[in-house]
Amino acid sequence: MPSFARVNHFALSVTDLDVSQRFYSDVLGFLPVLDVGYGRVCLHKATGFSIALIRHPEGSGKPFTEQTTGLDHIGLTAASRDELVAWEDRFRELGVSFTPIQDMPLGHHLNFRDPDGIALELQAPNEMYAAALTDLRTRDVPDAEVLAVAEQMLGSDFVARSD
Repeated sequence: MPSFARVNHFALSVTDLDVSQRFYSDVLGFLPVLDVGYGRVCLHKATGFSIALIRHPEGSGKPFTEQTTGLDHIGLTAASRDELVAWEDRFRELGVSFTPIQDMPLGHHLNFRDPDGIALELQAPNEMYAAALTDLRTRDVPDAEVLAVAEQMLGSDFVARSD
C-alpha cells in the first residue's frame, strides 16, 4: 500500500485573514510566508508544519462548530505536562479561550480555540505512550503488536478489532 511521510499542512476556512494570521503568529509562533489574496500560509519553523488560512468569499461567516461533519479539532504535540502549564499561562496572558489541562490515560490535554472557534489541542503524551510512538517511528511494528500495546495502555474495551 502506498504511504505518506508525515502531515504537511492543514487548510482552515476563516472569517478574517488578518485576525487569524495574528493568532497563529502571536499565540503559536507561526511565520506568515505566503499571501495569495484570499489565503495565507503560515509556517512553524521548528517543525516544518504549515497552516493555510483561507477566506472564502461565499463562506457563511458562522463560527466553527465540531458538531458539523468535517474537522473536529487539530491536535498539536507538547513535550510535557509542564509545557502545557506554560501554555495555560500564555493563553491567560493573551486572552485565548481554553479549558484546564486534563490528565488522560495516554497523556495530558489542553484544549483551546482560535478566533473563529476552531478547536485546537495541545497533547503531551505520558511516558508509556511516548515510548510506543518512538517505537512506531523507529521500526516496522506488526499490527498485532500495536493493538497489544494499545490494549495494555487502555484496556480491551477501547481497542479496535477487525474480527
